[in-house]
Amino acid sequence: MSEKQRYFIELAYDGTDLHGWQIQPNATTVQELLNDALFVVLREPVETTGCGRTDTGVHARDFFAHFDFGSMVDSPLSIADKSIDHGLSTMDLIKTVTSLNAILPPTIAIKRIIPVHAEAHARFDATSRSYEYHVHFHKDPFKVNHSWQLRDKPDIALMNAAARIIMEYTDFSCFSKSNTQTYTNNCKITRAEWVYSGHCLVFHITADRFLRNMVRAIVGTLMQVGRKEIQPEDVRAIIESKNRSNAGTSVPACGLYLTEVKYKYF
Repeated sequence: MSEKQRYFIELAYDGTDLHGWQIQPNATTVQELLNDALFVVLREPVETTGCGRTDTGVHARDFFAHFDFGSMVDSPLSIADKSIDHGLSTMDLIKTVTSLNAILPPTIAIKRIIPVHAEAHARFDATSRSYEYHVHFHKDPFKVNHSWQLRDKPDIALMNAAARIIMEYTDFSCFSKSNTQTYTNNCKITRAEWVYSGHCLVFHITADRFLRNMVRAIVGTLMQVGRKEIQPEDVRAIIESKNRSNAGTSVPACGLYLTEVKYKYF
């Protein structure tokens, strides 16, 4: 039996009507729809592994998954990379992306498929991930399900002061959903910053990894600072407590976007 080839698939999706990335019973997810589309196009069962998991209503401008498919000799396609000792067929690669986009709903778009080595892993090999959280302050029908509307503007200077404090730490147990199966709650944050974009407010955060619900919990805590319910320095005690109940309430999923995932090999 010929060895299968591993591929990364890059995609984007609007999570409004989807129940996140990961397959779950009685709910429509990105992974389920993608696996089904790959089966139709490649004519064999395909299981994808995502670079992470997004919750219901969360969006992704950039998301990666990997899957194994082959062999190149027996399959209807021949997408490969010369560095992996196969022939390169750009035409087959383009046709596969086009075919997947024709099958998937308009809310999911395939960007490209990349041949990688057999040990490459979409989740474990990611070197950084970036998220944005969007907030707006005036009723806007075009931002429904894509941004969180607030009535009053928070103090961005105070929130950025608190964000800088967060970057001093690595253990973020206080921002993690309870009872998750993670080996560590340590993350290295390299950017945490609020910026105005027109009349809207956007939180940018980048780290090597994120815990479940972490970004929404951080935003909820920073909003407490911005509303002057707590002081920036109070964030230290919250983080050091390692207790989720001490942090702010998670903000709505609609404003959250996974915007970039980086790897060392492309």
